[in-house]
Amino acid sequence: MKMHSLCEGNHLDLRVGQNRREFLYSGMLGGMGLTLPGLLKLEAEMMVPDVPKVDAKCDSIIHIYLPGGMAHQESWDPKPFASADYRGPLTPVKTKLPGVYFGEHFQKTAEIADKICVIRSMTHGEAAHERGTHNMFTGYRPNPAIKFPSFGSIISHELGSKNNLPPYVCVPSTPNEFAMSGYMSSAYGPFSLGGDPANSGFSVRDLSRPGDVSEQRFERRRNLLQSVDAHFRALEKSDALDSMDSFYQSAYSLISSQKAREAFDLTKETDKLRDEYGRNSAGQRFLLARRMAEAGVRLVTVTYGGWDMHSDIKGGFKNTAPQFDVAYARLIRDLEERGMLDRTLVMVSSEFGRTPKINATNGRDHYPRVFSVALAGGGLKKGLVYGSSDALGGEPDSNPVGPESLAKTMYRLIGINSEKRILSGGNRPIDIVNGGEVLNDIIA
Repeated sequence: MKMHSLCEGNHLDLRVGQNRREFLYSGMLGGMGLTLPGLLKLEAEMMVPDVPKVDAKCDSIIHIYLPGGMAHQESWDPKPFASADYRGPLTPVKTKLPGVYFGEHFQKTAEIADKICVIRSMTHGEAAHERGTHNMFTGYRPNPAIKFPSFGSIISHELGSKNNLPPYVCVPSTPNEFAMSGYMSSAYGPFSLGGDPANSGFSVRDLSRPGDVSEQRFERRRNLLQSVDAHFRALEKSDALDSMDSFYQSAYSLISSQKAREAFDLTKETDKLRDEYGRNSAGQRFLLARRMAEAGVRLVTVTYGGWDMHSDIKGGFKNTAPQFDVAYARLIRDLEERGMLDRTLVMVSSEFGRTPKINATNGRDHYPRVFSVALAGGGLKKGLVYGSSDALGGEPDSNPVGPESLAKTMYRLIGINSEKRILSGGNRPIDIVNGGEVLNDIIA
């Protein structure tokens, strides 16, 4: 039998039972001077094939997260013809779309329904806050063996920074542990404002040089720090050092760039526009998110309100929803007026919905089997309701959508092929998203 050409000149004969790793170890480890860990890393990289690139339809994403589990019945998917114990205590309002209703406190949003896309058939199986939140920040179901990176961290890793700005920013602060970088380097974690832009005198911490530090002195400190970093990096290679170096570089870029600093400065907006958004947490957070998207931040996560309304859902929505309604509608119109809406994806989500039937304390309990998200801009169709829940809001009735499909669609819009794999710690290749499918029916 003639020896295969790949085996000629090697000491190992693949015809007699040597496996692939032994062949690689002998032929490559010996011939190229690789260590065993280096070889295993090379093998892992061979398991991460290139995937086709996709063209981005949007430049930035504003992810508005409503923690606690907002009731779909009182917001995006009311049931006006159900009995009172399912319909709830609020009166739905008509939208610009024929036959489509929103919740009573979504009157401004109803006026811009022709500009947005509502998915009424979101579903997953996690009824606990932490687990539901994990789904909606990562596109993965929780797994005790691995910490998955957030949407923002994946986008930061794949697309990097623009205009000296952090690629991933949280407003007003990092909302939960699942908004972090997971198995990836902490260098891809979020930049957190550390304060509410609605507060009087708000400013982002650490964005200005101390008054007694001149520009020349600032640069000398930067160069000295780079020298010290280089010394320690030569002694020890670690994620902590690399991450710290990345944080320092990002910080110096922010401090030294006036344009980057101004992205965080709400005083650059007119008083009239700030009033129209609302001088409150929702209004000023959403306005600041628009400024950051406009300046070049890739993903802004904005958190607003508390929607875990087990009791008195009528009072809860009355206190919380109007601020959101005004600010959200103004954000969509503002983006459109600036010619930004088609290139900015706005996604409104929550960890799950609420039970179809009003409970004994006039509230609704945790319910992941069906709920809603709202999307706008970013290359999506406008004035669309995708999927549906049944007559009582208890199950998906058509086109069920899991967190994986939502994540894949979001990544597709910003130009990331979610079929790609990323190496985790231990050189284990992991899909950006595992399962689901891109929702092509909602893409323009």
